Amino acid sequence: MSWSILFSLLGGLGLFLFGMKLMSEGLEKAAGTRMRNILEFFTRNRLVGTIVGMVFTAIIQSSSAATVMVVSFVNSGLMDLMQASGVILGANIGTTITGQLIAFDLSQIAPLFVISGVIMIMFCKKISVQRAGEVVLGFGILFMGLSIMGNSMTSLKESPRIVDMLRTLDNPFLAVLVGLVITAILQSSSATVGIIIVMAAQGLLQFTICPFLIVGCNIGACVSALLASLSGKKEAKRAALIHLLFNVIGSIIVFAVFMVGLEPLTDLMMQISGNHPARAVANTHTLIKICEVILLFPFMGWIVKATYRIVPGKDENSEKEYELRYIGKVSLRSPATATLDGIHEIERMGKLAIQNLSDGMDALCSPDEKKIQKVYQTEQYIDFLSGAITDYLVEVNELALPISDAKLMGGLFHVVNDIERIGDHAENFADSAKMRIEDHVVLEEKEQNQLMDMMAMVTQILEYSLEMFSKRNQEHMKEILRLEDEIDKKEKKLQRFHVKRLTKNKTTPQAGMIFSDTVSGLERVADHATNIAFAILEPDAIDEDDEDSNE
Repeated sequence: MSWSILFSLLGGLGLFLFGMKLMSEGLEKAAGTRMRNILEFFTRNRLVGTIVGMVFTAIIQSSSAATVMVVSFVNSGLMDLMQASGVILGANIGTTITGQLIAFDLSQIAPLFVISGVIMIMFCKKISVQRAGEVVLGFGILFMGLSIMGNSMTSLKESPRIVDMLRTLDNPFLAVLVGLVITAILQSSSATVGIIIVMAAQGLLQFTICPFLIVGCNIGACVSALLASLSGKKEAKRAALIHLLFNVIGSIIVFAVFMVGLEPLTDLMMQISGNHPARAVANTHTLIKICEVILLFPFMGWIVKATYRIVPGKDENSEKEYELRYIGKVSLRSPATATLDGIHEIERMGKLAIQNLSDGMDALCSPDEKKIQKVYQTEQYIDFLSGAITDYLVEVNELALPISDAKLMGGLFHVVNDIERIGDHAENFADSAKMRIEDHVVLEEKEQNQLMDMMAMVTQILEYSLEMFSKRNQEHMKEILRLEDEIDKKEKKLQRFHVKRLTKNKTTPQAGMIFSDTVSGLERVADHATNIAFAILEPDAIDEDDEDSNE
């Protein structure tokens, strides 16, 4: 084998892998958000979850991406293991679509896909069209790579040494190991199956050994999810184990069936595929996966229970002062779920800030050293979350995010900042409480009641705003606008009340300063709440609501 053939073969493989990656990422960016929402909503039933997982994986052309996403969902607590098992089953069938596409020899029209994709990316300004262009370009590059590989393998057939070496691969156990290792290295069972399809089409591989190579591919496909789960919670590890156990058990059954009836089964597959080796390999891959799902679907409950035996116990529910609950390690960051994980962590930070604001007001109206220290400690936690989430968003912003998620990023940074400022106001209330204790400042019951009344309004707008942000639900939009207006009026009214009491010597300057600062602080908190509510809404939605309110 000459160096030119080797370089041509490696170059074709490189184009093939790059095209598959470009197509998969383009599809994930274009449809990732919608598919993620479907994945969240329709996975409560395992059968429906299997169908959704199959469709989802067929669309994004990557079972590895689908399973890593599922592991991320489980790690964030957005999906339980039974729901995850259904999606994983479906992903195993959906991944065979790539092989079916590869089996159709589209190398003749691949350049047309390439030029079409380039035109869409370079000359179209609309982002959605550019993302679609990436998919088309990836599709074309994939088949051009296959064409180059096929031509190189045609030359390999002229080398007796290479042909003899490949034909000696007749040991089923060795074939499984080869398929497993190659898939683990390439991190894509679809890529390995594609290589097998090309080699079988060129006559370099006997079709009788291909099913065993595919069995090895099925096990090797679990590596991505296993690696992603290593730094995750125990539930994430169990989700990856579900994928592994399903593939290992299914592969053992398929291996045993082919060992017993290899010739009749391979002859049948060749007949079904019109004696076309490439189509026979693709059809065998699909049939193996469908049979595995049908056989193991009734026993998934047992497989889930087995993961609890392998990974026993619960995660340490440590009361650490500083920890992230929804944001996982780097290995768990799937572009399709990264933004969602950030939103859940921000929502948690927001709830913490609301509670701390309430605790700060409680400490101010009923000064107590323990209450004050609790507010200070929680504020440190909020500051930690602010820094950690911001760092996370910076990293996520560099990922190939779905289009709609990429549009949210600027708003998320602003929301983190607004929540951090709300935490600062809680700390200001604690400082005022401390001043009351040290300087023996008295706030009359009437003043305290007025502050608590305004605090109740602010708490309400904060809760509405956080819900509107986290769920992107505009149900409370009008209430938020109404509350903001009422809080502004309340602030002006209480400031006038404060000035009257000062002029009539009914309060001390220190008490008056604390009262005035607190009222101003609550009004600013309401402004931050409004910012949070509208941070990730489309501008058109805000304009339409303003028009409705004006009418």
